[in-house]
Amino acid sequence: MVKEIKYKGITEGLLFASGDEGITIKQIAKVIEVAEETVQHLIEELQFDYEHENRGITIIQSNEVFHLTTKPEHNEYYKKLLQSPRSTRMSQAVLETLAIIAYKQPITRVEIEEIRGVNSDYAVQTLLARSLVECVGRKEGIGRPKLFGTTKEFLTYFGLSSINDLPPLPDEIDKSVIEQEADLFFNR
Repeated sequence: MVKEIKYKGITEGLLFASGDEGITIKQIAKVIEVAEETVQHLIEELQFDYEHENRGITIIQSNEVFHLTTKPEHNEYYKKLLQSPRSTRMSQAVLETLAIIAYKQPITRVEIEEIRGVNSDYAVQTLLARSLVECVGRKEGIGRPKLFGTTKEFLTYFGLSSINDLPPLPDEIDKSVIEQEADLFFNR
């Protein structure tokens, strides 16, 4: 019983973490190392919980892929949220990620992370939510990762008529300036 409760929470977390792509019973079973029948039972329990408790999310199935999503009956509230003005401030991490995508597009999340040297999931999700970037295709190769590029909203937001209007990157980077800026930052 305790193990089943643990797996139920893990299954819920995996559904959430899989985002828009969703996840199959087979994938969940492989990750938590249980039988597919057990995962099917866990998903049915979660669906029951979401349907019979005062919850704002539910599980939907499209073909063999399961998605965690908001309940359709609450749509009017989600629309209000999307229509309400949001803060226009973006964190340094989000701005860095946006600049990388703008100058290197199309680019995968892994390539962004190689440039930044840190996980960029949150920054990419924030940019997707603000419609400043979008998935523009898939890269050929193992796993066929998503390629990201800027949107028309990006151009509008920054007052550009095309991506060619971006200011050019410097040919050479003066390392002494970078070291001075780093010293200022770390000496605070």
